[in-house]
Order: sequence, then C-alpha cells, then structure tokens
Amino acid sequence: MVLVFSDDNKLTYELLNIGSKISKELGEKLIALIIGKSYDALAQEYISYGADNVFIVETELDIFKAEEYADLLENVVNETKSETVMIGSNKNGKELASRLAGRLDAGCIIDCTNIYLKDKKLTSERVVYSGNAIAVEQFNSKPAILTVPSKVFDPLPKDDKRKGEIVKKKFDAEKSASKILKVQEMKTENVNVEDAEIIVSCGRGFKNKEDIKLVEDLANAIKGKTVGCSRPIAADLKWLSEDHWIGLSGHKVKPKLYIAAGISGQIQHIAGMRDSGVIVAINKDPEALIFKSSDYGIVGDLYDVLPKLTSAVKEKIG
Repeated sequence: MVLVFSDDNKLTYELLNIGSKISKELGEKLIALIIGKSYDALAQEYISYGADNVFIVETELDIFKAEEYADLLENVVNETKSETVMIGSNKNGKELASRLAGRLDAGCIIDCTNIYLKDKKLTSERVVYSGNAIAVEQFNSKPAILTVPSKVFDPLPKDDKRKGEIVKKKFDAEKSASKILKVQEMKTENVNVEDAEIIVSCGRGFKNKEDIKLVEDLANAIKGKTVGCSRPIAADLKWLSEDHWIGLSGHKVKPKLYIAAGISGQIQHIAGMRDSGVIVAINKDPEALIFKSSDYGIVGDLYDVLPKLTSAVKEKIG
C-alpha cells in the first residue's frame, strides 16, 4: 500500500497526485490518512482527488504533537501494511517523518522534488547544496518514508464519480512526557505568496523602504496585489515581514507570473521561485544571475523601468 498524510489539506491533494502515480506503477492501492474526528466530507474529497481508500484515525488529540502522531501513524502503517509513506514536508511533517522512520527503523528522505521507480526500486530526487545539485537516492528497505514540499506537484483533476472505502479506527497513542505550554501564532500581514497567481518581488536593488511602493503599484496594476521579496528585504533590513520572503529558507511559490525587480538571482532565491510559469527580471546589471532563470529580462534601472511598466500596464488593461 501507498499511504499519504499531511496536516495541511491542500498539501494532501498534491501528495495524492504523485501517490496515485507510484501506486499504479506498484500495482497497489493508495490510502489517504486523516487524524481526527468527523471528517467524512474531507474523506470523500480525498477520494475525488485520487485516493482509493481513506483511513480515519479517531482521536481526542486536539493539537499536533509529533510524539503522539508518530505513534498513531506507526499503528496505521502496521495496520495497512503500507510499504511507501509520503508525508507533507511542512514543519510538522518533517518532524513526524523523522520520528516515524526512527520507530520503524526505516529509511527517510526529506524534501523530495521527484519520485519514481528505477530498476524496480523507489527513487527520489531532492535539491541539495542550496540548489546547486540534485541528489538521486534509492530505498533498499521497506517501508520507505518520504516528505514532499508544497507546490512540487499539482492536484489531480477532481472526479466526484470516484468511489472508495472509508475506514474508521481508534488507536490509543502513547502519552508523551513533553507538554505544549503555549501556542502563539506568528504575526502576519495576511499575505499568502504560496497561493498567489501573480507576484511582483523586490530585492536589494531598492535603496529605501518607501521605494517598495513602486512594486506595490505594479502589482496592483496587473491585478496581482501580491508582493514578494528576497532574503535581505525580510531577514536583514526588515522592510517587509517574512510572509513575503521567497526562497530556499522562505516560501516556495509557483505563480503564473513572477516579476523580480532589483533581485540579483542568488541560488537561494531561485530555489523558491524556479517553478513559476513566466519569470520576468528587471535589473540594471546585464550579467545578473537572475536573467539566466528568466523568460524575459529588462536591463535598466528599476527606478526608471517600474513606473514606465506600471503606466504601460494601466494603459493596456485600463
């Protein structure tokens, strides 16, 4: 069996895509896991997006705790005899996968960008050395545990006619000695760059915080309204919150259009936006690395280019 799980529903839809491909090649069924109660509607959604069966673990846990979740997931793997386990590669997922691998004495590969069979062995690819190389790794034992980041795979087309079995079971998770004393949500600016279809980003080429308005004006003109940035703007200068940060250590995005203004194109930033549909770069340095990853490039001073580009867009769109 191939088992997929994430505490992020959107990420589960993406996992069901690659999970469906691998399960068909292996001639096995694809199981989506839900941990919680009263999730029948969500279970049917997972079936519509590719799951053959949905396994619901009913539990009283009302907050994610890696120790308890690893215990529950271990029970599910043993119950379903799953030999391939794919987990969403967010903060919780990475910790969960590592703990599960330790419990099962299994191999674990983090942040897979491609998964396939080669010589009848499950094989994965992942970005290493800040995007300068791709590591190709195979599993020699079972179960194989992998984590997959968001935006690597698109969800399959929804098919409401698909049928599948929904199984509910209750496991008692072993109580952990650790306690969660307080959960404090990170302050955000209600910016969701990961789901944006159009992003206009700014980088170290901007001289002042107030100049970011040039990017905001262009984003509004093309109906994008989403502003991104490179690491220095969010982490060093603090001109924008980390909600806007795009890159290897920030957010990975996959918009239809990505405009990079004043961004040199360091590999850490490229790793976060390389899957964008169309990439447009604006930089006064014709040798800037960003141009090597762009579909279109404008060589010029952003302080001259952005106002003119915004004006042209407004005139064209109205």
